[in-house]
Amino acid sequence: MSDPIGHILTASNLKFAYRVGANVLDGVDLNAAAGKVLCVLGSNGSGKTTLLGCLLGQLKPTAGRIELDGKAIKSYSPRQRAKLMAYVPQQPGTAFAFTSAEIILAGRLSHTGILGLTSRQDQEIARAAMEMTGTLDFADRMLDELSGGEAQCVMIARALAQQPSVMLLDEPTSHLDIANQLKIYKMMRRLADDWGMAIVCVSHDINLAARFADELVLMRDGRVVAGGTVEQVIDREILAETYGVQIDLIDVPGQTVPIVQAR
Repeated sequence: MSDPIGHILTASNLKFAYRVGANVLDGVDLNAAAGKVLCVLGSNGSGKTTLLGCLLGQLKPTAGRIELDGKAIKSYSPRQRAKLMAYVPQQPGTAFAFTSAEIILAGRLSHTGILGLTSRQDQEIARAAMEMTGTLDFADRMLDELSGGEAQCVMIARALAQQPSVMLLDEPTSHLDIANQLKIYKMMRRLADDWGMAIVCVSHDINLAARFADELVLMRDGRVVAGGTVEQVIDREILAETYGVQIDLIDVPGQTVPIVQAR
């Protein structure tokens, strides 16, 4: 991985076990920088989701250290953490009895007073998040009335309304068609480039991640197999080691990164 100086979210020698003697994470290092997209890749059971849970503070590592903005993440209260870090789940819940606009405005709760009353500024920030994510057109519709792509954009807008320094996404395109997959990855790229966020995305899609990310982390059996720039990581031998299959790299005219195809 690159030098951690300037990175807002770091994990060092991270270990986690659901039961004694069975590490799900075994010495993981990760560095996420402002204005960069970092994608974490790996097969099922490689530890990606557990890593995300530790980074979010939902799981307590058995060893190692996580720092957010230069401080141990455990030193933050949930409210303080929510001001710096936002989370977009793999699949939006459909139990929200609120409109899209109300869900997005709820992203301001970590900034409001104890009564949760939103100000004009909060409303303006939420509207800006909606404009950025293209969700204004269905602001008055309920979440369960939206398509999968629309609902995912609402959840990204909600996270964006928090005005975080870091946004973490758990397989945000796993249930979407190819047009909406492309839309979400372009949105992540814009959040990094135009809003200066550190984006950490857990993904199964190697080709989309390689196209839009600045850095990749490949995991297998709770360990980092490789981490670095896309050019460093998209390597036939490294990918074969990570996924346990033979890999072909296919050059595409006009693209700097080859298409990854399993044999």
